[in-house]
Amino acid sequence: MYATGIIMRRRISILMAGIGLILILLLLRLAWLQFIRGDELTNKALENRLREVQLEPKRGVIYDRNGKELAISVSADSVGATPSQIKDPVAVAEELAPILEMDKEKLIKLLSKKASFVWIANKIDSQKARKIREKNLPGISLYEEPLRYYPNGSFAAHLLGFVQFRGNIGGGGIEAALEKELRGIPGKIVVEYDAAGRPIPQATHRYYPSVEGNSVVLTIDETIQHFVERELDKVMEKHKPAHAAIIVMDVKTGEILAMGVRPTYDPNQYFKFPHELWSKNFAVADAYEPGSTFKVITAAAALEEGVVRPQDRFYDPGFKEVLGKKIKCWKAGGHGSQSFVEVAQNSCNPGFIEVALRLGVEKFSRYVRAFGFGMPTGISLPGEGEGILVNPKKATQLDLATMAIGQSNAVTPIQLITAVAAVANDGMLMKPQVVKEIRDIKGNVVRTFAPQPVRQVISTTTARELRGILEHVVARGTGQKAYLEGYRAAGKTGTAQKAGPGGGYVAGKYVASFVGFAPADNPRVAALVVIDEPQGGEYYGGVIAAPVFGAVMGDTLKYLGVMPQLDAGVKPDPKLIPRQSRPKQTGEKLKAVEVPSLVNLPVAEARQLAEKAGLKVLVEGEQGVVQRQFPLAGAVVTQGTEILLSTRRGEVPAGTRVTVPDVSGKTLRDAATLLALTGLRLEAEGSGVAYEQSIAPGEKVVAGTVVRVKFRPPAEGGSGGNNPTQPTAGTLPDSELKD
Repeated sequence: MYATGIIMRRRISILMAGIGLILILLLLRLAWLQFIRGDELTNKALENRLREVQLEPKRGVIYDRNGKELAISVSADSVGATPSQIKDPVAVAEELAPILEMDKEKLIKLLSKKASFVWIANKIDSQKARKIREKNLPGISLYEEPLRYYPNGSFAAHLLGFVQFRGNIGGGGIEAALEKELRGIPGKIVVEYDAAGRPIPQATHRYYPSVEGNSVVLTIDETIQHFVERELDKVMEKHKPAHAAIIVMDVKTGEILAMGVRPTYDPNQYFKFPHELWSKNFAVADAYEPGSTFKVITAAAALEEGVVRPQDRFYDPGFKEVLGKKIKCWKAGGHGSQSFVEVAQNSCNPGFIEVALRLGVEKFSRYVRAFGFGMPTGISLPGEGEGILVNPKKATQLDLATMAIGQSNAVTPIQLITAVAAVANDGMLMKPQVVKEIRDIKGNVVRTFAPQPVRQVISTTTARELRGILEHVVARGTGQKAYLEGYRAAGKTGTAQKAGPGGGYVAGKYVASFVGFAPADNPRVAALVVIDEPQGGEYYGGVIAAPVFGAVMGDTLKYLGVMPQLDAGVKPDPKLIPRQSRPKQTGEKLKAVEVPSLVNLPVAEARQLAEKAGLKVLVEGEQGVVQRQFPLAGAVVTQGTEILLSTRRGEVPAGTRVTVPDVSGKTLRDAATLLALTGLRLEAEGSGVAYEQSIAPGEKVVAGTVVRVKFRPPAEGGSGGNNPTQPTAGTLPDSELKD
């Protein structure tokens, strides 16, 4: 009996010890959960009850160099759903589908998902949002989100890029390249829900505001971009090419003043256009054989190395034989005896091949690389191509001959204009730039992009010598249709047959181009025009690309206030320069008269001569000797046209009081020139002829004042004035303007 009691006590003790041990373990476990993992488990519990709705930030504004908005963010509503709160998905879908123009079955699947939250539609218009609010459907909510908006539609679309509807992420151009700067910091709303998915009243609600992105100021000038867009539209309408591009660059800084590409798209609705239209930028991504525009590089290398001088003589029998293969000149029978200046002027293939053979493969290839070909330029745009160069270690003399005339090697448009701009910039290659500065939401500048010299490719002496040669190309050679009335222009034409995917060249497919700069003696702006696969029979660069260069460059120089030059530089052959056309007349016929030369005459004598011809006179400056006139001597105008005479030399001094001229009825070019001669700047709106100006004619203002002028097509209101249109095309038959 005694033994039994002992056994029972032992058993009870063991049991109590076990229970105590278990209690200790439980306490230890409780302490572990409470003190060690307490925060972690609390957060997990909150995660089960809390739901986050991300708030996309407003992207920063994209401005042109003058502060004009090119891309902004506005507010739009997106539709979201909480499936747990929707008892009848079919009924809700029937109400929602017609408003959102969505498939009902697809909508039912979204509303029936086993998810805490689903997006239904992104950034709908205000009318649809109003209808949804009025229906007050269970489980359906509207969330305000930023919507990217491009005020000018397709304007500079490939340069600006677009923003994806879902995610607010840049999808091309500057929007993609500067995503980190433009995007900003997302915010969020945190709401606590019960097990049934219903918001808990007076529970945890947290709001974390988003932070707007930084703004970007581009180097682009909206007005110059308008010139480019206008000419590209004309090119597409007339020649219907597969692609076309125009780039305008400041040669001193490398800043891109305009860049346009066709075909284009509207970044506001990019998803409605074929993927290939918005997926890449032809001006920076695509490589093509440049043809004779590349002869600028050949000439630069040859002049720098001293293997040719401008006065050296060449004989062109119509071909050049290299390794048993005859490479023809575009002119049947050749150009005969000619200087190197004339070789460039005539874009003579045999002459350039001879020069390249003197250079040799190694030196030629070294200069090609030095000018930036075969590598990205580093421009702040996505998808830039490197181009394709023949390996100099494997290149033959025949390869050298074809490379010298712009075949075999492939370049991108941005590479070519950057290289030619180096010639205009006294041999200094600049990095092309599209971004000028970045500003925070308060407008403070947080980063600036200074001009970046890359390397001195050729000497200043060589560059200036080559500029003079290229001026002959425009004045007397294949580039006559790029001739600018009142300005000295230099450049080179190009016509290249397109290479086929399997080798060789494709019959009937060409790339026409023109690259140049102005003024030739003191270059300020360079421009490149590329027209890929033009249709309709005309495909020579000197015929279809050169006039486009002339139109863009002429308007750009006048807009920038570059004074027309009295010194014409290389004198053009009068027979090759187009006559100014006479305006169409309506109503009473007025007699056409030729503007006399009034420069270097005393004002009194000039006034008497002009009035004798039936012209009105406006004198700007002190009485004395006439230094400049507009329109220029030889222009054909109607009686009663007002002639501006200026007695000032060079630029009008800052602070000078000047008289605002009457530009009504004048073309954009004429208005820009007239205002520039007066010392004023033009801000143009529209195209055609002027019909309204912000400052009345005759008012006295300070030199440098901006005059806003509105233009419209002549058919919209009048005859278009009595001023002659400026020439942009030559009068020779196309067969005489090859290349």
